[in-house]
Amino acid sequence: MSSFPVLNVGFSNVVFVSKILTILQADSAGAKRLRSEAKSESRLIDATGGRKTRSVLVLDSGHILLSAIRPESLAKRLESGDNHFAEGEEESED
Repeated sequence: MSSFPVLNVGFSNVVFVSKILTILQADSAGAKRLRSEAKSESRLIDATGGRKTRSVLVLDSGHILLSAIRPESLAKRLESGDNHFAEGEEESED
């Protein structure tokens, strides 16, 4: 295992696990508010690759990271330490 564990948040984007405070459902009211505030303060990081936002990660730096992967899938990756891209997790919008 790496001495600096990272989490694959989709589209070859990774974040240091030690920087993550929480992972929220993107459609929750709290996540929407955090996203709006972060956008106005230039603290928003979009790692969705243009796909629908499924989860919102709050980082210890105050930045908000958007991911196209569901929170449940991110949690499984954290628990298992598996950061491989799993086909079908990043749903395409045709």
